[in-house]
Amino acid sequence: MAGSEPIIAGVAGRYATALFELARDENQLDQVLSELNGFKALLTEHEDLDLALKSPAYSLDEKHGVLIQVLKKADVGVLTTNFLALIAKNNRLSVAHDMVSAFNALIAKHKGEVSAQVTSASELSQAHKDALAKTLQSTIGQDVKIDTVVDRDLLGGLIIKVGSKMIDNSLRTKLNNLRVAMKEVS
Repeated sequence: MAGSEPIIAGVAGRYATALFELARDENQLDQVLSELNGFKALLTEHEDLDLALKSPAYSLDEKHGVLIQVLKKADVGVLTTNFLALIAKNNRLSVAHDMVSAFNALIAKHKGEVSAQVTSASELSQAHKDALAKTLQSTIGQDVKIDTVVDRDLLGGLIIKVGSKMIDNSLRTKLNNLRVAMKEVS
């Protein structure tokens, strides 16, 4: 599929690329991938923690201290802990989700997979993820790695991004389209 190369740009892309190269050199790609995805899931599950780490109300030192305690409790390895501590010290925790997504895209490219970002209104079950990956694989003709994001504002449906292509089948978009159509009728 043309245009399915992941775009790794901006601050998140630069940090993800640096971590990818370091983890590859240290033979820790799978471990770092697992730990980063676990960290992202932790932030998604505990919105208060995510908000606190992004809040300007707390100093960088306070955010760093909380982050280190959380990572220690989660038994995160040294390389991933040092990386996340660095982005905390550099006040870049606000783009942590994007860094994890960029890292996932780099891993997928490294493994010859295509990365698909799937946004849904609620967490997808593993069976749904597997079925979606299988469908995308048959459409694209390559292995597909699914990276999920939950956006409760969607109400229902999915938004699927593969490379530069996007399929928006969310209820929110359908309702917005209906609202526009109704305005045109009246």
